Amino acid sequence: MDIRVLNYFLMVAREENVTRASRLLQITQPTLSRQLSRLEEELGVKLFRRSDHSIYLTDEGMLFRRRAQELVDLADKAKSELIQKEETLTGLVSVGCGETHSVKELAKIINGFQEMHPQVKFELYSSNNEDIKAKIEQGNLDLGLLLEPVSITNYNFVRMKTKEQWGVFLHKDLHLASKEAIFPGDLVGTLVVTLHVNTPVHNELIGWSGDFAKEMDFSVTYNVLYNAVIVAREKKGAVICLKLDCDYDDMKFVPLEPKLELSSVLVWKEHQAYSKATTAFIEFIKEKYK
Repeated sequence: MDIRVLNYFLMVAREENVTRASRLLQITQPTLSRQLSRLEEELGVKLFRRSDHSIYLTDEGMLFRRRAQELVDLADKAKSELIQKEETLTGLVSVGCGETHSVKELAKIINGFQEMHPQVKFELYSSNNEDIKAKIEQGNLDLGLLLEPVSITNYNFVRMKTKEQWGVFLHKDLHLASKEAIFPGDLVGTLVVTLHVNTPVHNELIGWSGDFAKEMDFSVTYNVLYNAVIVAREKKGAVICLKLDCDYDDMKFVPLEPKLELSSVLVWKEHQAYSKATTAFIEFIKEKYK
């Protein structure tokens, strides 16, 4: 499968017009249409629905668009890794990270590395443990900052020094917002937004709640805190989350008691061939944490 043709496909999917896409790609419209037809023949599915003036993705096309973008991104990443000047370290290091206090620690590591190698750029991708690990396996991310507990078999890692404290963002109108701490059972009867269920971190929270977990109303789950807080504020409910350096109107953070603290780990694949920039960054991390 030709990366060039994948770029053609992605341009048409974005523009929803073959004429406009061919102009942007600087190729003729018949050539572009022929390449798209050959791609559909190769895949054995119809990627587009055509009307008089526009062209739209089919369900199969929408699925293929995501995979095509991943392939193009990987190809671009591989190309940038190979174009490496000998005299100056350059390149891109991609790091996935959750919403944690440990990001501050990571930021200091990146800053220290870039002071030595200012031509190296970093790309940060924010998500949860499961998504970050999947993207590391796919080769879309070089390293990941993961919240424990998490399975790190087949990964090298350093454990961050920062401790992550769990608590609850509560709407100010809730009676619980006046408390100094939230105890197991306090959230029973309150609309709760929590992390995705059946994940190791969520199970840790279930363990903290004990038998009361069965009585709690997990009405919404999340992986990005900002969106979760907006929903909880609208519902005048609560969000179980980490303590971060952020404030939200009409919401108050209250810590859990007994205190629940977890750690984070910065991981990368074992026996993986990395770019010179990523390899140098990993060695820099090892030296900092040895």
